[in-house]
Amino acid sequence: MDNILSIVTFIPAAAALIMALFLRGDDAAARKNAKWIAMVATVATFVASLFVLSGFDASETSFQMVEQGSWIMGLQYKMGVDGISILFVMLTTFMMPLVIAASWNVETRIKEYMIAFLLLETLMLGVFMALDLVLFYLFFEAGLIPMFLIIGIWGGANRIYASFKFFLYTFLGSVLMLVAMVGMYADAGTTDIAMLLKHEFSYGTINLLGIQVVGGLQTLMFLAFFASFAVKMPMWPVHTWLPDAHVQAPTAGSVVLAAILLKMGGYGFLRFSLPMFPVGSDVMANFVLWMSAIAIVYTSLVALVQEDMKKLIAYSSVAHMGFVTMGIFSANQQGLDGAIFQMISHGFISGALFLCVGVIYDRMHTRDIDAYGGLVNRMPAYAMIFMFFTMANVGLPGTSGFVGEFLTLIAVFQVNTWVAAVATTGVIFSAAYGLWLYRRVVMGDLIKESLKSITDMTTRERWIFAPLVVMTLLLGVYPALVLDIIGPSVTALVTQYDTALAAAADAVTQVASH
Repeated sequence: MDNILSIVTFIPAAAALIMALFLRGDDAAARKNAKWIAMVATVATFVASLFVLSGFDASETSFQMVEQGSWIMGLQYKMGVDGISILFVMLTTFMMPLVIAASWNVETRIKEYMIAFLLLETLMLGVFMALDLVLFYLFFEAGLIPMFLIIGIWGGANRIYASFKFFLYTFLGSVLMLVAMVGMYADAGTTDIAMLLKHEFSYGTINLLGIQVVGGLQTLMFLAFFASFAVKMPMWPVHTWLPDAHVQAPTAGSVVLAAILLKMGGYGFLRFSLPMFPVGSDVMANFVLWMSAIAIVYTSLVALVQEDMKKLIAYSSVAHMGFVTMGIFSANQQGLDGAIFQMISHGFISGALFLCVGVIYDRMHTRDIDAYGGLVNRMPAYAMIFMFFTMANVGLPGTSGFVGEFLTLIAVFQVNTWVAAVATTGVIFSAAYGLWLYRRVVMGDLIKESLKSITDMTTRERWIFAPLVVMTLLLGVYPALVLDIIGPSVTALVTQYDTALAAAADAVTQVASH
């Protein structure tokens, strides 16, 4: 089908436009219509994305289904997918109908709420499909606006502070990336990502303000992109915006933030940092590996002392993203396979954990861990679902959470055994904070009077969790479902990376011999 990528990307935006133009009033009927329009649009987007997946040839490592045309001011509109981006597209379209279903009880400014989520879906899909630097940057930055509004309007008591902190951190990090993109255009003469992947940026040592920069232009550009993607992931120590954003965001906002938005940082490393700046990536790899290991241990320890359920799961997300950056910068097949797998798996698991918090928050209007206890007595179905995703988050074999962590640890062990040893302790800590949270919220006697009338999950809530359970189990027992799709593209990326480093080493040797 022609222009299928554009169709998938802009279905949600078209639905948002229809809603904005034709949906009037704020009565019960208008609110119901807004919810159903959003639901139909997100389901239609998912169905359309299945055509993209069915037409995708995993053995082909180049970009597929490429759409290209002229745009404003001589810029080009170019979209395409490869083995690295296709699954992020699928993750986005899979999660968004569940996000809309989880928002069914929202009653405040529901039309605007649904419009914000629909626009956000279009912008997130654009990030994963854009094949032009300017187009990528526009999608990447524009995604901040609907998320800023979702937190700032429909968030908790401290929502204004959290929304501005989220916006400023992520926006300021991206300013350096924009400067680097201008430099890339000046050096390569194009903004076409496919052509930039073949362009060799200079890597000779340069003197900058009296400092010898090993890797030259590549290292400087790597650092500029790193500033943006590290905040987006987020990596320690620029992670502090995430717990605040999660705590204040509505449940659906937290799900999108954890399941999809964080993955843009990892995708950026895979799309830009490793293939375009291989020498710069190699120069900085050890630094990033140690940052990741520290993040895993530090944020796991911080999670152990949290009193707010959302904050605990938010710190858990930072720790799990540490495994992703470790896998990416180990720069071998298992590492990249594991990093991508971990991101997809984390999308399902962390999204489900935030939905678990949302279930009891809707009933009790508190996220304080001490306000709960003994829920298994009144909510057996909820207790089972929460236990399943807690175990998956810990990395229990048989769930998707195990596969990604296992692959990244194997990969890092080949590169730096000390980093692998430190990171492995994070697996133990994740079991500690995960089971600690579960025991305090779900287990024990039902003592608190306020909980004695609490009701178990509704049919709607069970249906929301069902596909997440299926995917977490399916990827846990049959990881080839993901690995077969990403494998050839990852192999091509690793080969390109190793070849570039070998060529750079030969060039340095020749210069030294002369």
